Amino acid sequence: MTVTKKELIDTITQELSATGTPISKTQVAAVLDQFGAVATRAFNRGFDVPLPGLGKLKPAERAARSGRNPATGYPMEIPAKRLIKFVEAKALSATLNP
Repeated sequence: MTVTKKELIDTITQELSATGTPISKTQVAAVLDQFGAVATRAFNRGFDVPLPGLGKLKPAERAARSGRNPATGYPMEIPAKRLIKFVEAKALSATLNP
């Protein structure tokens, strides 16, 4: 099951209201959108992006390699590329694997 952006916004809004920090859904949506923009800039500069309580997102490089075209079976070169890796926090790992 996937949590949609709307469900995420609704849940954050409800939980903050329950703890005495009322905030509107529009404000939560703006924060999430801005987080994406800030994270993109950080990745482009080679920085990690922390996700408190979850872990961190780290930019990484995948080297060029040779592989096979799954449709034809012919060899092909797969170019190098940049990607994002998630490194989970110890607390999250302990929760998932008690």
